[in-house]
Amino acid sequence: MTLRPLDTIINAERTVEGGGFVVRRPFPTARVSHIDPFLLLDEMGPVDYAPGKAIGAPEHPHRGFETVTYLMHGAMEHRDTTGAVATIRPGGVQWMTAGAGVIHSELPTDDFLRAGGRMHGFQLWVNLPAAAKMIAPRYQGFDADELRRVQLPNGGEVRVVAGTVMGVTGAVETTSPMTYAHVLLRAGEEVRWSPEAGHTALVHVFDGALSVNGHAAESGQMLVFSRTAGDVVLTTNGESQALLLGGKPLGEPVV
Repeated sequence: MTLRPLDTIINAERTVEGGGFVVRRPFPTARVSHIDPFLLLDEMGPVDYAPGKAIGAPEHPHRGFETVTYLMHGAMEHRDTTGAVATIRPGGVQWMTAGAGVIHSELPTDDFLRAGGRMHGFQLWVNLPAAAKMIAPRYQGFDADELRRVQLPNGGEVRVVAGTVMGVTGAVETTSPMTYAHVLLRAGEEVRWSPEAGHTALVHVFDGALSVNGHAAESGQMLVFSRTAGDVVLTTNGESQALLLGGKPLGEPVV
């Protein structure tokens, strides 16, 4: 199978967000405004909080897009004006469709705030098509044991949140066609992803180093591939982690 050509590699930038937590952000930046259909990707942490010091995002509004929070360490409580109340723990995901508008908060749980500990996760913003901007808000939450996985031969795995990777389809129902997966790769393993032709295909490396279609990338780098047909193949000589993000471009103004 043909491999997708690489368009560019983006280096994530460190910035301070919201309640004062430091994030590593490949986009939006001065160089890259967004990558259709994705509006923002932030890596939150990893940061180790002393007891009583953990911070989060108090109540704030969203409209016209979706927010996806994927947590690897820590514990956060989500509340929103649809009435949804949920706790996201390591390996869990929450997918909130803001649609016509929602106010929500994401704060450390009381237990985590008291005890302290490591917080590490990602937040992704996904644009909604113009025809779906005013749909009713919706919340989907999944614990780690509810995510579907591809088991790799040396102990690595692919946790598929949405879309299909290596024959496994994630549980999240997306508004437009999309892929979101967490790859944990060990030496000697290979992950082969086959995004749909015409779709955006991104690989964001956040731990270790990878070869992706023969291109070397290390933690903090995002590989942006062309939208031509072809596979995306990840290999490593050690242990590494990355996010796979794919989606159908909307080709519409971001409003």
